[in-house]
Amino acid sequence: MLQPTPATPGAAQQFTAFTPYEPVPGEEYMSPAQIAHFQKILEDWRGELMAEVDRTVQHMQMENVNYSDPNDRASLETDMGLELRARDRERKLIRKISQALDRIKAGEYGYCESCGVEIGLRRLEARPTATLCIDCKTLEEKREKQMAQD
Repeated sequence: MLQPTPATPGAAQQFTAFTPYEPVPGEEYMSPAQIAHFQKILEDWRGELMAEVDRTVQHMQMENVNYSDPNDRASLETDMGLELRARDRERKLIRKISQALDRIKAGEYGYCESCGVEIGLRRLEARPTATLCIDCKTLEEKREKQMAQD
């Protein structure tokens, strides 16, 4: 069973407690077994994030209290703001997960969308929503850094 572990409090969760996939010698990249492995990771991760969204909605409905003390009200509003920002990040992550699942259905998962090479099993286990190989991602980050300096 996959277990979510947050990197930092309030951060989007990343699944890390799964058995890494060990390819059979001679196994083709993105074989049906590999696809099933990544599909399970993505679906379980999305399910956990959706459950967290539901818990947040319930929590916010229960916390709908009107405090008369301005400090209490400000504290509650700050907490709610932080919670909403975390959920917004998770909403974006859920969209990326859904896009990755769509790529699985289309037979495009695991290949760099820029150059078409294999992304690699270990990179996909580290970041199941990855769309770029490590070389293209490094180039993209360098370009972004250069654009920010201009």
